[in-house]
Amino acid sequence: MTEEILYQRGTTLVRRMRLAPDEAMPWHRDPYHRVTVVLHGEALAIEHRQGGESQRIEITPGQVDWDEPTDRIHRGVNIGEQPYEEVTIFFLDRPGAVHQPVEG
Repeated sequence: MTEEILYQRGTTLVRRMRLAPDEAMPWHRDPYHRVTVVLHGEALAIEHRQGGESQRIEITPGQVDWDEPTDRIHRGVNIGEQPYEEVTIFFLDRPGAVHQPVEG
């Protein structure tokens, strides 16, 4: 996974993230509201650390999603044949907050 912070000011953080085919994000939580814009990709699987079935999500470039916070530990996996790329705007509760705390 590659991650680039494009903009950060106050409680707003903008991040570009890329996943190669079959690459997974680290296990993490999403404690903040966010808007995600898909730039490239076909499909993601959302896996939950505590088990249960993974969710397959079909995606299309240009897709925009509003995401609610969750404390459930999970990760996204690029299950498509193309690289996946997104830009996400995080709405943090305080300047300098960790936007997606990793749960090693």
